[in-house]
Amino acid sequence: MKIVQAVGWYYPERPGGTEVYVAGLSRRLRAAGHEVLVAAPDPADGRERVYKHDGVPVYRYPIPAKPTRAECQGQVVVRGAELFHSWLAIQRPDVVHMHTFVTGLGLTELRAAKATGARVVVTTHAGSLGWVCQRGTMMRWGEHLCDGVCVPAKCAACELQHRGLTRSLARIVGAIPPTLGRAARGLPGKVGTVIAMGDLIARNREMQLEMLATVDTFVLLTRWALEAVIANGAPRSKLVLNRLGQSQENVTRKPGPEDRPTVPPVVVGYLGRFDTIKGVYDLARAVTSLPPDVPIRVEFRGPVRDRVERGVEHDLRALAANDPRVTFAPAVSETEALRVLADYNVLCCPAVCLEGGPTVAIEAHAVGTPVIGTRIGGIAELVTDGVNGRLVPPGDWRALAGALRNMAENPAGTIDRWRLALPPARTMDQVAADYLAVYA
Repeated sequence: MKIVQAVGWYYPERPGGTEVYVAGLSRRLRAAGHEVLVAAPDPADGRERVYKHDGVPVYRYPIPAKPTRAECQGQVVVRGAELFHSWLAIQRPDVVHMHTFVTGLGLTELRAAKATGARVVVTTHAGSLGWVCQRGTMMRWGEHLCDGVCVPAKCAACELQHRGLTRSLARIVGAIPPTLGRAARGLPGKVGTVIAMGDLIARNREMQLEMLATVDTFVLLTRWALEAVIANGAPRSKLVLNRLGQSQENVTRKPGPEDRPTVPPVVVGYLGRFDTIKGVYDLARAVTSLPPDVPIRVEFRGPVRDRVERGVEHDLRALAANDPRVTFAPAVSETEALRVLADYNVLCCPAVCLEGGPTVAIEAHAVGTPVIGTRIGGIAELVTDGVNGRLVPPGDWRALAGALRNMAENPAGTIDRWRLALPPARTMDQVAADYLAVYA
């Protein structure tokens, strides 16, 4: 088969979780004898270009660095994306597999893929689950897990609060009927965005239904996500659950607690992006709130690639300025990640958004390191609270602090007991095998 993997960003600029996933999947599909190409929009280069990453041809097509509101909302074809449409028509793939939707890779590109006669598969890696959650986190008011059902007034209010309106004002403006909000689409700046939010949510619902009508298969990474899209009208016959798997090969599990019990101070690691939705502020607040005699160390590791990530890292350093138990270390490569994870006693994944993984938690299990996370997304389906790790409510740094203290003061009754109950780590080989069945 000739298979196109289309993704919102790709190497070398964005080596994030979805990019690691696509690269790992592409390697295994090639090893199975299939022709694989990767395609991704590129707002940083004004030309088409082709290069290879990990032996796989990568096609990049230019899109605007500053797209219009209509382009961002999928009302028109994004400038430059028509080059991708033409490229697809020339390639005539057997399968087009899209991973998430972003500016320059959306519904119009889905239609172009379908027009080639290819089998079209979409995997949603983001908390938006396609176009269900405009906020992109599935966190109602940013505080607790939503019920996942898209309703224009409810979702418009939540997104407006996310953009800075007070909750009471967001409710009032969010209640503007979509038919009235539609008239405000042409208004300039924030005024038009705010008044037309209900209309945007209604159009998101229409786009979600068209996407489901167009694709052959829509792939979800968690059971919760699958049930949520069903609650929003998705036909069960088009849905497939394919959980994340780790891509590393020749993984060595560290010695168990019988040979190497956990000794204080307990080392807790965070390995990931410096992003507010990852819950990093909650982890910093939790550890710095503990009495100074609690035997614990927390290490933050992550890339600092742009202004936003630099700002988050700066804030975290300020929060922990007077606590010698908190340290910061450079980002690590994919191949070094397993060694770092094995050195931790516990990995902390305190996300405050719906995630399919993260994959780093599966990698931690693979090397024998238990995970403490939040009761949302893939972590909540990977970790059994109190059996092989701990789960706390998302955004509750006080609950996280209590869990950290309990682990630090009783590692034998917590961490070492969890180490004995870690589940087998799902692999990308299993993920790829499931996809080949979908492609066929």
